[in-house]
Amino acid sequence: MFPAPITFRQWGMDDGALGGAVHWAGLMPEVDEPNASATADAGHAYRAVFISDVHLGTAGCQAAALLDFLRHHPSDTLYLVGDIVDGWQLRRKWFWPQAHNDVVQKLLRRARKGCRVVFVPGNHDEFARQFDGHNFGGIEVRNEAVHTTATGQRLWVVHGDHFDGVIQCAKWLAYVGDNMYEFTLRLNRHLNSLRARLGLPYWSLSQYLKHKVKSALNYVTDFERAVAAEARQRGFDGVVCGHIHRAEMRSIDGTLYCNDGDWVESLTALVEQRDGTLALVQWHHAAGSDARVDPAAPLNKELA
Repeated sequence: MFPAPITFRQWGMDDGALGGAVHWAGLMPEVDEPNASATADAGHAYRAVFISDVHLGTAGCQAAALLDFLRHHPSDTLYLVGDIVDGWQLRRKWFWPQAHNDVVQKLLRRARKGCRVVFVPGNHDEFARQFDGHNFGGIEVRNEAVHTTATGQRLWVVHGDHFDGVIQCAKWLAYVGDNMYEFTLRLNRHLNSLRARLGLPYWSLSQYLKHKVKSALNYVTDFERAVAAEARQRGFDGVVCGHIHRAEMRSIDGTLYCNDGDWVESLTALVEQRDGTLALVQWHHAAGSDARVDPAAPLNKELA
């Protein structure tokens, strides 16, 4: 996705330690995707698909589920709404399995096949913000974008970290919180492994804490209102963002607020259908289908 001169040394990592890991410029040869649908890219089922917070480069990233989702959801335009690569964690420890490389190759392939792919960097992949306006491998880099729906709604597309007071005022605290979140995810994997052996369904510890701690709830509400207010002030009908890993779609003081969630736990995306209808979907990887359900965050909403 990025040009050859960019190296991971710019992320504060040693190039020699990468051991031939994939480069975002797509320098490694592309391999055929296993079990890929032959017709996945042939038709455009959706006008647009929005995904964010994939966090490639971390053990929590659900790369296999995302690949499955992309195969079943071709679109005219694909928006990558930030934190696609987790540069913060890659600085600490290199982690890049083949599935993460497959995601990169899938995105590049989709761009080559005629899908417009727009990458809006977030705080975890902020290294890409210096390439605003450039096009690499057919993928456009935009620090912010505007999407117009089939019904004429103008949506501001931005990751959203600029409206996070912790990120802006105490970035060191954001790093601490990120490491704590990674620890919670590791603990959650062990907990759910035990629950699976007992025949119990998946349960998210981090989502539980977010919805039980009052300060976390206030943080989410403040963030949503701040993003919607800025979109309204700029003259947009709505906003699409990510960052807080909480899928949501609702009207805030007359402005449409859409958060497409994440691909670490919730496995959610925002899609625009051919008639301009917007919907949040959650991908059920095992079943190979999506659904409008109501887990920790409401995903049962559609707006035209």
